[in-house]
Amino acid sequence: MASWLSDSLTIVERHPSDVNGGRRRLTATGNSRTMRNIKDMWASNAPRSGENPEIPDKLYFRIGEVSRVSGVKPHVLRYWETEFPAITPKKSGSGHRLYRRKDVELILEIKRLLYEERFTIEGARKYLGQKARRQAARGAKAPAQGELFETAPEGVPNLEEIRRELREILEILSRPVGG
Repeated sequence: MASWLSDSLTIVERHPSDVNGGRRRLTATGNSRTMRNIKDMWASNAPRSGENPEIPDKLYFRIGEVSRVSGVKPHVLRYWETEFPAITPKKSGSGHRLYRRKDVELILEIKRLLYEERFTIEGARKYLGQKARRQAARGAKAPAQGELFETAPEGVPNLEEIRRELREILEILSRPVGG
């Protein structure tokens, strides 16, 4: 890293929607570790805030793929698994984490809450819990187990009709052949 970067770092990125010629300027000062982290963050191909990364159409994703899609390092993803019980990757036979699409979408939502909305981990956990409860309340009430067997849906024969038809089939089969 160049010696001038240890004192300050200026990164210019073009955004056509911004004023002043479409430029946004970030200036940071600090130690070399801070400079390196800021440079890595802005130089990476990770999606910037406000961008919705495209999630590939796959059943399972390894932790490296999730890391690239979300822009979150693998050790942070592993930590989030301990903090957010809804992130539940399966383990392959060799012990690799296999994330489903819903896990990747949840990780992107957590990243947005933590990095853009500036939630704490506890606050993000509570927010996601409330969001899940609201969605469950809006959804249709699941029928009780007993209700599933009380009446047949319209157009589906009931049990008595099925028994009657089976008896008729049995009578037909019990008749002598050729008679």
